[in-house]
Amino acid sequence: MALSTANSFSPSLSSKHTSKQPELYTWFRSPNAIALKSPPLAPASIELKRNGGFVLGEYKVNRRIYASSAAPMMDQTVSKAPTIVEVDLGQRSYPIYIGSGLLDHPDLLQKHVQGKKVLVVTNNTVAPLYLDKVTDALTRGNPNVSVENVILPDGENYKNMDTLMKVFDKAIESRLDRRCTFVALGGGVIGDMCGYAAASYLRGVNFIQIPTTVMAQVDSSVGGKTGINHRLGKNLIGAFYQPQCVLVDTDTLNTLPDRELASGLAEVIKYGLIRDAEFFEWQEQNMHKLMARDPSAFAYAIKRSCENKAEVVSLDEKESGLRATLNLGHTFGHAIETGFGYGQWLHGEAVAAGMVMAVDMSYWLGWIDDSIVKRVHNILQQAKLPTAPPDTMTVEMFKSIMAVDKKVADGLLRLILLKGPLGNCVFTGNYDRKALDDTLHAFCKS
Repeated sequence: MALSTANSFSPSLSSKHTSKQPELYTWFRSPNAIALKSPPLAPASIELKRNGGFVLGEYKVNRRIYASSAAPMMDQTVSKAPTIVEVDLGQRSYPIYIGSGLLDHPDLLQKHVQGKKVLVVTNNTVAPLYLDKVTDALTRGNPNVSVENVILPDGENYKNMDTLMKVFDKAIESRLDRRCTFVALGGGVIGDMCGYAAASYLRGVNFIQIPTTVMAQVDSSVGGKTGINHRLGKNLIGAFYQPQCVLVDTDTLNTLPDRELASGLAEVIKYGLIRDAEFFEWQEQNMHKLMARDPSAFAYAIKRSCENKAEVVSLDEKESGLRATLNLGHTFGHAIETGFGYGQWLHGEAVAAGMVMAVDMSYWLGWIDDSIVKRVHNILQQAKLPTAPPDTMTVEMFKSIMAVDKKVADGLLRLILLKGPLGNCVFTGNYDRKALDDTLHAFCKS
């Protein structure tokens, strides 16, 4: 099934393809149980239950899981006290604080600052809005702390080595030592670059995430993925490096442009598709509230997204298998961003089109029925997101860029695809190549 434009939906009667058992198969049987089947060299299976433990091969590992169970999941009450979602990584565990007006509570930030020097990394869009408030939160009643800042240009096209060097320049000029703390104040680009700078400066200093976009609040600020782009591919240079905390002040969304807000919703939709069918159904019923910036709806969507992300990261921090499923649509989407030009489309816009392509391919393989394809198309349209790549993207552009994707292993492109009922997905390189070709040709003019 091909969805060729953002405003049309025309089911195709093309025959479906079949394939062998995927090499890495993730099956989310219900909101309360998860199973992961891996290749022969890995443990045979992982079974996760949200009541507190999972079985890895023959070894049972007790681990606290912080995602809400199905019963209270629809509670959307907004509390003045911050909601706290924990990312469980043993000694490197950290909290995600979520709530309104959190920047007015300096204790939340100050207890995670080590040393006496702080460097706030932000951009020329966010700085006039929140830099003074964050500086005050870091120093109020805490005169021993000095705060420096570096203001970078705004945009994905500046997520590169030249811009990163400005952070190092400021840190070195300010004589920051190993007890300093970097603070990322901004969206995903700032968070990724600040985190990578923190991972690299003096071989690693502490850092804090203060995300100010939907995209960063529900996804990129959580989990420790940091890095920069290369002209040949997105996020090819970077490191896994966890923050001390993530502080999500939902009030910062009040200044977010509509296009940026919609872009972030692509990642929210992703969680429902790959592992949380009940959350996806909630989105279908409440997307109009999210688009209208309803505070209660957004507080719930951010919380539930962070719970999903935190649970996956706690099980697979370095993306050896399970965490890769969070990249639904990203292989196609990153190709769009790279081929079309960094910054031409927002990340969530490219991911939205990429998700449609991944869902379309899943249908070509015979792994899902057309009702899921229709629902994905409809919810993305409600969120005012693209459902097809730019006309300038060609089959050859997709193939050449995807060939250097981070999920390529031994020359084999592995993809995240849907399989089975809503909320189930696979991460695999074992699929019919004709299905990929058919999908690319369906969405590209050449």
